Amino acid sequence: MISPADFVLQGIVAFFATVSFAILFHVPQKQYFWSGLTGSLGWLCYLAVNQSSSSVVMASFAATLLLTALSRYFAVWRKTPITIFLICGIFPLVPGAGIYYTAYYFIMGDNTMAGIKGAETLKIAAAITLGIVIILSLPYRLFHLLSPKSSK
Repeated sequence: MISPADFVLQGIVAFFATVSFAILFHVPQKQYFWSGLTGSLGWLCYLAVNQSSSSVVMASFAATLLLTALSRYFAVWRKTPITIFLICGIFPLVPGAGIYYTAYYFIMGDNTMAGIKGAETLKIAAAITLGIVIILSLPYRLFHLLSPKSSK
């Protein structure tokens, strides 16, 4: 169980990690905050769902739904390509540790653990992909109607 202080701390760390990734990918400076917010809220959703369901696959799916919806919303509102927010925001959810441990167990000769970690990693990757596809299949007009009228 994550304490409320740790929950907030992880949200802040996810924000700065996402902004750092945005800097690395040459995102326009005026979009740093929104990219960071997308990644941070996605990660906090992941933590909340993971605590309630204890399924990293379901947590990844729910977080991807949220951050993809936020990415589409910010893209319409800020008149910026969705990839500015989506690619940076997905950064905290990418199953890098799963890929690492799959390779590690495989090299160490523990094929059972390599298979378990590999299957879990593939499920997470599929959940992320499915979450993105579901939100991207929603009509543009929905996000356009939700965005505030701005002179930007």
